[in-house]
Amino acid sequence: MDAQATAEKVRDVMLADDAASRMLGLQITEVAPGRAVATMTVRPDMLNGFAICHGGLIATLADSAFAFACNSRNALTVASGFGIDILKSARLGDVLTATAAETSLAGRTGLYDITVTNQRGELVAVFRGRSHRLGERKVYDEGNP
Repeated sequence: MDAQATAEKVRDVMLADDAASRMLGLQITEVAPGRAVATMTVRPDMLNGFAICHGGLIATLADSAFAFACNSRNALTVASGFGIDILKSARLGDVLTATAAETSLAGRTGLYDITVTNQRGELVAVFRGRSHRLGERKVYDEGNP
């Protein structure tokens, strides 16, 4: 299986058991080795007391894109930490897009930068995630594609 097909298979396997992504209505619109794009539409149940999207949900969107990017090579990988800066409020009906890109991959550790934009292309947040690969474990058994 080539690298792109592997990334797509990882996406499908991860999404099958990802209750958090389903709950958010999150969609993975693109995936490639070291890269993923996720979208989410801000719903009424995502608003805080100021009628803006809860920052934790913006972080969750970015974290999900990060997860799909860092697992895209079928090496089971988890977050070892992240930071986020929220630059602009997101409001009801906004379509948020998190674009994750691998910045560095060395040994078992990786660094990923994720931007979150709205449907107008405005920058909503920047997120940096650090990943740790769990040995030789795989997201899916390559013997059973």
